[in-house]
Amino acid sequence: MSEQTGRQGTPEGTSPGRRVVVAGAGMAGVQTAVALREQGFTGTVTLIGAEPHQPYDRPPLSKAVLLGKAEDSAFDVDFESLGVELRLGCEALGVRPAERELDTEAGPVPYDVLVIATGAEPIRLPGAEGVPGVHLLRTVDDAERLRPVLARQHDVVVVGAGWIGAEFATAAREAGCAVTVVEAADRPLAGALPAEVAAPMTGWYADAGAELRTHARVERVEPGAVVLADGTRLPAGAVVVGIGARPATAWLAGSGIELGPHGEVVADAHLRASLPGVYAVGDCASFPSARYGERLMVHHWDNALQGPRAVAANIMGETPVVYDPVPYFWSEQFGRFVQYAGHHAGADRLVWRGDPAGPAWTVCWLREDRLVALLAVGRPRDLAQGRRLIEAARRMDSGALTDPSRPLKDATAD
Repeated sequence: MSEQTGRQGTPEGTSPGRRVVVAGAGMAGVQTAVALREQGFTGTVTLIGAEPHQPYDRPPLSKAVLLGKAEDSAFDVDFESLGVELRLGCEALGVRPAERELDTEAGPVPYDVLVIATGAEPIRLPGAEGVPGVHLLRTVDDAERLRPVLARQHDVVVVGAGWIGAEFATAAREAGCAVTVVEAADRPLAGALPAEVAAPMTGWYADAGAELRTHARVERVEPGAVVLADGTRLPAGAVVVGIGARPATAWLAGSGIELGPHGEVVADAHLRASLPGVYAVGDCASFPSARYGERLMVHHWDNALQGPRAVAANIMGETPVVYDPVPYFWSEQFGRFVQYAGHHAGADRLVWRGDPAGPAWTVCWLREDRLVALLAVGRPRDLAQGRRLIEAARRMDSGALTDPSRPLKDATAD
């Protein structure tokens, strides 16, 4: 068996005595451990998680777990039978590369290969910490704290009209709460989608009985109220903050591991970090995309599922695997299933399929007539076919694209 070398040329190897330590027990960390075993790694695998709970999936937190339809969302993984050592309730504190040791609350853990998979942490609303009734929604404990809030049908103010804000507002309305969503930008999803695409989504809030206030900056949060910059006072039995997330990498300070402008681990095309024997995967890392010609940082579930397979293959070292996916995510909000594939930043054309005022429509982004991204609302077949067309870099007939009755796969130009 050949040896995969790190970015600095140090061999990692896959002998039975090799030790892989995975820092982070979310989707990316768990899938890395699983993929290593599936691909035949016979060394030791240690999975270290800061939370005391069995590793769990996050998407259900804003849906079934939050509404009490499920007790938890633990992964259905038998770590013992896989030979994966779990160390839970054990936070990673730092890395000492020269000694190849991960520092944790329980002491140093030696490694031959380290996989950083600590994910992202929610951005907190300045001045709101410690105020009673202010919540985040990132962990299972957050969801457990919010369940009785919804059950008591409090007036809820959601700060941020992004994906998580919309999903929480959906659950709160389903629970019978009065919901007001405040967004500093001029539209929902301002950081994710262009104005013309986000515009139809504005009406979804009113349709669901939620009030959306745009151009609304929070001045301060008080017990029982949110005060906006224009002096408006919104009653709030609970405040849920969903204004984004940042890579959970502060613990890497001083390690010598290169971090990017958003604090993310700067990984190469094989998801290797800047130091030998160190990989990074999931929400905490960025990687260069030859497909899109830029570095991507993808904070979505599918990235945390797919990336670990490449990491495991590269640790095994038989054939180096380049990680350059078509990013994908979905969101369930206000009775709609929204899916997105690709990366539209470099697109030069936008084509609509269907009426955005209707229940089902798709937006396609093209660059030099090639499909680079699409957003599908209630059109899962468009998404599935479009994702394959993006992967294949097929040229599209933009005229045929506009016909929503025509399968996307039949709208190619070659």
